[in-house]
Amino acid sequence: MERSPGDGSSPSLMDQPSAPSDPPDQPPAAHTKPDLSSGNQPAGPGAAGEALALLTSFGRRLLVLVPVYLAGAVGLSVGFVLFGLALYLGWRRVRDEKERSLRAARQLLDDEERLTAKTLYMSHRELPAWVSFPDVEKAEWLNKIVAQVWPFLGQYMEKLLAETVAPAVRGSNTHLQTFTFTRVELGEKPLRIVGVKVHPGRSKEQILLDLNISYVGDVQIDVEVKKYFCKAGIKGMQLHGVLRVILEPLMGDLPIVGAVSMFFIRRPTLDINWTGVTNLLDIPGLSSLSDTMIMDSIATFLVLPNRLLVPLVPDLHDVAQLRSPLPRGIIRIHLLAARGLGSKDKYVKGLIEGKSDPYALVRVGTQAFCSQVIDDDLNPQWGETYEVMVHEVPGQEIEVEVFDKDPDKDDFLGRMKLDVGKVLQAAVLDDWFPLQGGQGQVHLKLEWLSLLPNAEKLEQVLQWNRGISSRPEPPSAAILVIYLDRAQDLPLKKGNKEPNPMVQLSIQDMTQESKAVYCTNSPVWEEAFRFFLQDPRSQELDVQVKDDSRALTLGALTLPLARLLTAPELTLDQWFQLSSSGPNSRLYMKLVMRILYLDSSEVHFPTVPGTPGAWDLDNESPQTGSSVDVPPRPSHTTPESHFGTENVLRIHVLEAQDLIAKDRFLGGLVKGKSDPYVKLKLAGRSFRSRVVREDLNPRWNEVFEVIVTSIPGQELDIEVFDKDLDKDDFLGRCRVSLSAVLNTGFFDEWLTLEDVPSGRLHLRLERLTPRPTAAELEEVLQVNSLIQTQKSAELAAALLSVYLERADELPLRKGTKPPSSYATLTVGDTSHKTKTIAQTSAPVWDESASFLIRKPNTESLELQVRGEGMGTLGSFSLPLSELLAADQLCLDRWFTLNNGQGQVLLRAQLGILVSQHSGVEAHSHSSSSLGEDPELWGGPPHSASSAPELRQRLAHGDSPLDAPAGPLGQVRLTVWYYSEERKLVSIVHSCRALRQNGRDPPDPYVSLSLLPDKNRGTKRKTSQKKRTLNPDFNERFEWELLLDEALKRKLDVSVKSNSSFMSRERELLGKVQLDLAEIDLSQGAARWYDLVDDKDKGSS
Repeated sequence: MERSPGDGSSPSLMDQPSAPSDPPDQPPAAHTKPDLSSGNQPAGPGAAGEALALLTSFGRRLLVLVPVYLAGAVGLSVGFVLFGLALYLGWRRVRDEKERSLRAARQLLDDEERLTAKTLYMSHRELPAWVSFPDVEKAEWLNKIVAQVWPFLGQYMEKLLAETVAPAVRGSNTHLQTFTFTRVELGEKPLRIVGVKVHPGRSKEQILLDLNISYVGDVQIDVEVKKYFCKAGIKGMQLHGVLRVILEPLMGDLPIVGAVSMFFIRRPTLDINWTGVTNLLDIPGLSSLSDTMIMDSIATFLVLPNRLLVPLVPDLHDVAQLRSPLPRGIIRIHLLAARGLGSKDKYVKGLIEGKSDPYALVRVGTQAFCSQVIDDDLNPQWGETYEVMVHEVPGQEIEVEVFDKDPDKDDFLGRMKLDVGKVLQAAVLDDWFPLQGGQGQVHLKLEWLSLLPNAEKLEQVLQWNRGISSRPEPPSAAILVIYLDRAQDLPLKKGNKEPNPMVQLSIQDMTQESKAVYCTNSPVWEEAFRFFLQDPRSQELDVQVKDDSRALTLGALTLPLARLLTAPELTLDQWFQLSSSGPNSRLYMKLVMRILYLDSSEVHFPTVPGTPGAWDLDNESPQTGSSVDVPPRPSHTTPESHFGTENVLRIHVLEAQDLIAKDRFLGGLVKGKSDPYVKLKLAGRSFRSRVVREDLNPRWNEVFEVIVTSIPGQELDIEVFDKDLDKDDFLGRCRVSLSAVLNTGFFDEWLTLEDVPSGRLHLRLERLTPRPTAAELEEVLQVNSLIQTQKSAELAAALLSVYLERADELPLRKGTKPPSSYATLTVGDTSHKTKTIAQTSAPVWDESASFLIRKPNTESLELQVRGEGMGTLGSFSLPLSELLAADQLCLDRWFTLNNGQGQVLLRAQLGILVSQHSGVEAHSHSSSSLGEDPELWGGPPHSASSAPELRQRLAHGDSPLDAPAGPLGQVRLTVWYYSEERKLVSIVHSCRALRQNGRDPPDPYVSLSLLPDKNRGTKRKTSQKKRTLNPDFNERFEWELLLDEALKRKLDVSVKSNSSFMSRERELLGKVQLDLAEIDLSQGAARWYDLVDDKDKGSS
């Protein structure tokens, strides 16, 4: 830092307050410094000095006329001169306001002690330390320490900027290779701590401090890029805010405190006085923009939920948890309405008073939401709901500002603030709040949602959320906090260059990105991300590790969030193996889920019929000695009349046309396309299609299935979005009433997208009614395999309905007390948990659940009865194959639990889902389709005996099962043309009786190609099976081509085996060549084909 020759005689910074009699703007002569900024030495008294000052002033005013002269010289309009003059005047006004603000703030801080003492009628001495302001303590001793340290802090900052920051800036860009700091001075005005407040910590292992800091400094930092003769800098700055300091954890060893966390609870206020080229940032409009950008950068590091952590001891446990702790809770803000707002719209120059077009801004920390605009209404009704994470109680505030929407500048109508601690105390706060700075009131309903570390109340929360009408987003049932730690052994870029890895984390349409770590394949991020979850049972976390250019994918991971529901404390803390990456590439993350639960006496969760109350307890557990006879134990269940009446709605999202283009490049100069996907919402569930890149006429051809009831008024909501990195763009919406679909059973239409200029969506809906017969099962499985797309989940073949009525003779707790029990029903990845019945060994649940079944022959129903605090009381497994063999595919009886103690009364019924509009013809020799054959659906008694014959025809087509295989064996194939997707589909089922040439059985696989093309684009290959003559493959392959083109091709099928482990040669076991023109591609029948030698190609 630059110092004057006489600087050594100047007093220290601590000496200035001791002489309050000196005017602050007239220091003693011994304290003055020569002004080096102008480059001139101080002039002595006399005519020479006055003449030089006069010439300098005249030269500055002459420079103002230079733009006028230049504009006239080049023939520009006077408007350019006027525009430049207006710009200069605006810059000067902003600059003068900042300088006045800085002078006033400095004078206030300099005279604070004198004015405080004068106000208290005290002598000019320091305010005693025992005198405190309300709720905040003075800390003048701390300010003295800061003032003493301030010059040395300036020296440290000078070294830090010159030796660390400047080289980093020079290395970041070739144009900044001559970047340097020419002047670094923190000035003589140190940062002041206006007040300190100490809060009792949430636990005994932490200390909370709130420091009210105020910095009105004469800091001067100048930078220069010598290559471009560019100078810029800062001369004066204000920063005011509340800095929270948390000392945790407290330990029994030195240094007693394990780490220090610092953050601003709310955004601090910032005002910067620019110099040099950055003077342009003081132009009106740019001034507020520049300060906002800088505050955004500060918020990224130091405003909640972000914080700065300084560990004080090595190997501190759970640093990630300290750096990004879990929220204290969630506040659900219902912005309902406002009333009595002020009128801001004026007409005819104010002669006619109109109304206002109000909207509201809701803020909690860095989380901000904007409501819709209500036109011409002083009593608007919004009815919107927002959810915010609360990290610090007390400290954070809910702030609502109401504005009147105008074309130029929106008018302020008022604001209200509320500490979140009041919401925590009340749990539910529903009130009208007055607006400060305006007139009127705003109606808010605030709910505090606690975070539960287990999933016991998830079903209750989901059921409650279904009854909430929430805009613009549905209510959340849980939150997910992801601590992204590090990765190992990521693949290198081309040329063995180290990548610059970053991570994209996505859940449905919400995507967040990590920072990029440069030049390493084992990056360390140590970042936290937070997501709201609507239904964690069905949502997935998609993780993409990419190079910072986003063009190269280094690895991927898809994690179903249902895994967390069964993890201890809903937490996974482990390494995750990456797919599409290196063999040893992995990612370390800690995932923490918490269920959002509203615990309030004002909230009554909806109950299902049969919820146990006083009546249930009196009837099920009569008191000892009662004269009321205990009713006999029922032998069958008595479900409600609507049990088993559900249908399955199969939703085909086919394609869209004429979507609007949302992608823009080069600042909007180049118009791109869109990356569309579809979101579906029905019956409390949501689905999302895949993203089709850069296509305004996308084809999805995806199928979704959902269980629906006959409740009137149900609607399917469809929205189309353009996938983006930040927030996805809206491409339109439409809505379909289910009443017509449930009545007719089929819907196939082009739907016009609403709220957008253009676009339409092709949707097909089909109602599948479960049928209590297994005769059609084989056909259903085959049809599903044919219409199954690689982009959709496996289609359901049946619907399982389960009614769990009661249990009996459950084991007692500690041998004497009856348990508080609940049951869990599970099929595959889907589970249903019943309510908990308190203290009885014969609980009555009266609950039902439905499950989509994809493979009834192999799946099973798992039931587990558990007691609170006791663990598992008993369980049993019911293979669905038993239901297929039962009458009407139904079992209704008592089932014994596997521990031999306790039984449950349960009804399980299966219904086969037969599609009447699959586009696949029946394979029966009858002219009518199977679904319409009266002999197979409610026909005479001999229909049951025809079922095995029908299954045999479906399974093997024209080739009987017992037909002898040829000398080389046979291969079983299905060849079919899927007209909906315009694809040729081939399913390789299996081979049998293959030839064995050596001592050991072969390792067979099947290779397919479309002739006459022999390029790689038409070749397909199954997986390889080890040492078998009868391999099962069941693999599906597709070729995109038109039907006319497919009929001109031949399908070449070769069964091969590896010759040896060290050889790349393949042994041909046999082949068959199918002329597609001679095959009925509309049937899709599975057939056995004889394998022949290469010399004799043909088919059976």
